[in-house]
Amino acid sequence: MKRQLLGVAATAVLAMCFAATAQFNAAEAKEKTLKYCSEGSPENFNPQINTTGTSFDAAQPVFNGLVEFEPGTTKVIPGVAEKWDIAPDGKTYTFHLRKNVKFHSNKNFKPTRDFNADDVIATFNRMWKQDDPYYKVSGGAYDYFNDMGMPDLLKSIDKVDDHTVRFVLNEANVTFLPDIAMNFAQIHSKEYLDAMMKAGTPEKVDQDPIGTGPFSFVTYQKDAQIRYKAFKDYWGGKPKIDNLVFLISTDAAVRKAKLQAGECDIMSYPNATDIKALQADPKLQVLQQPGLNIAYLAMNVQKKPFDDVRVRQAINMAIDKKALIDAIYQGQGEPAKNPIPPTIWAYNNDIQPYPYDPEKAKALLKEAGVTSIDSDLWAMPVQRPYNPDGKRMAEMMQADLAKVGVTTHIVSYEWGEYRKRMQNGDHQMAQFGWTGDNGDPDNFMFVLLGCDAARQGGQNVAKWCNKEFTDLLVKARVNPDIKQRKELYNKAQVIFHQEVPWVPIAHSVVSVPMSKKVTGFKVHPLGIMIFTHVDKTD
Repeated sequence: MKRQLLGVAATAVLAMCFAATAQFNAAEAKEKTLKYCSEGSPENFNPQINTTGTSFDAAQPVFNGLVEFEPGTTKVIPGVAEKWDIAPDGKTYTFHLRKNVKFHSNKNFKPTRDFNADDVIATFNRMWKQDDPYYKVSGGAYDYFNDMGMPDLLKSIDKVDDHTVRFVLNEANVTFLPDIAMNFAQIHSKEYLDAMMKAGTPEKVDQDPIGTGPFSFVTYQKDAQIRYKAFKDYWGGKPKIDNLVFLISTDAAVRKAKLQAGECDIMSYPNATDIKALQADPKLQVLQQPGLNIAYLAMNVQKKPFDDVRVRQAINMAIDKKALIDAIYQGQGEPAKNPIPPTIWAYNNDIQPYPYDPEKAKALLKEAGVTSIDSDLWAMPVQRPYNPDGKRMAEMMQADLAKVGVTTHIVSYEWGEYRKRMQNGDHQMAQFGWTGDNGDPDNFMFVLLGCDAARQGGQNVAKWCNKEFTDLLVKARVNPDIKQRKELYNKAQVIFHQEVPWVPIAHSVVSVPMSKKVTGFKVHPLGIMIFTHVDKTD
């Protein structure tokens, strides 16, 4: 009898669960839900400790910065700072903060106040001050903040009053404003930081994010989905869609099939071979624009024989870039010769690219006294807009290099591990790439090639430090005259071309396929997926 009663009770509980689920689904069915087929799982939801677009995209709906980029452009506009003043000497920036800006809440935290200056200072101190209680939480790696030289640039951050914050720099820096418009500088809640530290769970701030953004975080199922809810108290006005869902699939063919079946509304990173078919689908639209990006093969100059510039020049001449672009980019890219894309104002078009010349490559290797090379060749394990197929690219490179006596062994890891090992300098040759974060040449050249970023863990994965090159970048950072800045960057690109720590491969065209029901979406030149102003028709 007891067993029968338990069975009846269990049946009743299941019925209640099904009814609750049905009610939830029915409620959600009345709302607008936008489904985005994304390419991977985020490492976490804190942009301070991220460097990949996948993780930035996952955090983007939740947070705001003091300043931000206008959707679809690199123009800096107000964020949670409604305006700012810059002192005549270029060293002092005073930000005037918006009032009545609300933070999200979750099951572990309910804010008791609105956003204020304390949140700004706590956000930056976590990355800057080694005695900050959060400095070492989640590994304490703040790659963007460090690689951009922020620790040395900042002199002080002061609270003038609850709605005014003053940043004082050690030297003028014309890139400071666009730099802090980037994801790594988005603002966190000091109250939430304090509450989670007091609870003994500080890492929750990185996995269960609280921000002031247009969408609040709901749930995350690793390798499956992320759910967000429109924040009704968003200072910029409630978004037009009610629910935002990231459906995670690492396979571009699966993402394409889901888009065409109506199971998602927007997809990331289509295969280049699928673009024409997607454009021909009457239910879809494909937005395109030249990417602010570069794909490259970095040679670790701290390891022999890649410490010899003649070897690096030989590798450049041994790889057939045109064949790579024809086979992998399918007309959706162009050959690279500089470390910045031609869409940036400082691009040096006078530089002549290294030709594909296997015989010259052999001669250079002989001149360097290198009769044979046995090297690893790291292949990117994920699709990125700048590299649609790392494995195939590595195989084609391997075949090219074999023709000049360079034997390679293709290596790959899970994306997070790949980046970590590469940034630590474990590789000899490795594929990598970059999509610009703010439209300034400094964001490519200083972050990817400057001496500060050549440290272990830095994003200068060639581990190349050229003082003359870095000095030119430093001079360009403090010079407000754009013509003079361009001259400095042109000289730096000449040094890069002579020293060739990379094989620059390609700049891609960025394509974003989506349903024709989606409106208001703009392809961002910085590669960010922004859904704040997106709508969806029935």
